Amino acid sequence: MTVNLEVADGVGTIRLDRPPMNALDIATQDRLRELAEEATRRDDVRAVVVWGGEKVFAAGADIKEMQAMDHAAMVVRSKALQDAFTAVARIPKPVVAAITGYALGGGCELALCADFRIAADNAKLGQPEILLGLIPGAGGTQRLARLVGPSKAKDLIFTGRQVKADEALALGLVDRVVPAAEVHAQAHAWAARLASGPALALRAAKECVDAGLETDIDTGLAVERTWFAGLFATEDRDIGMRSFVEEGPGKAKFR
Repeated sequence: MTVNLEVADGVGTIRLDRPPMNALDIATQDRLRELAEEATRRDDVRAVVVWGGEKVFAAGADIKEMQAMDHAAMVVRSKALQDAFTAVARIPKPVVAAITGYALGGGCELALCADFRIAADNAKLGQPEILLGLIPGAGGTQRLARLVGPSKAKDLIFTGRQVKADEALALGLVDRVVPAAEVHAQAHAWAARLASGPALALRAAKECVDAGLETDIDTGLAVERTWFAGLFATEDRDIGMRSFVEEGPGKAKFR
């Protein structure tokens, strides 16, 4: 399989495994969607790491495969392409991308689907589709602009240039830069910390932030207060508040 899901201690690792560059061909895209949906369903997965291995995250789409496709074929395929990435973005649990080496084109778009991005100091990110006479087609024009702002996104998309880890950090494209040997461990630690947290509250927080970005503030506030009130019906709320009163903050053990 070109993508695998491994689960341990509440953390599900979605591992790209298509050497040498983890090119995202159709089979890999479809498998990615299947595993994102599986991670969404499984109760034993409470947080997710997206990981391409020690050498490369994903260097983009399979260009040879795309070159053989005409307009009619891509009209049919483009929705499934976006759906695969959207399935990752909509995992209702904390998701962190562990980025080593290249995260270009579809690889960068996949990283954009995570809630948090930890990059190796040797990472290079970018949206080079313009150099092929194309534009990003797996969410890049939308998620990148929402993350770093329209002018910075347009610079990356218009030029197709690659940015190194330090510039990616300055742009807000990644959230942390660490030595390459530590990327996976730090991403797993981030996920493991949240995997022991209150699952429903984390789901609510993610949905409120994501939904709020897509609408006006009044609608976003309505989503927030609905979730806020709803969490008062959960066991996690009972555990968290009782622990705070009896033991002080930060000591609750959620089931």
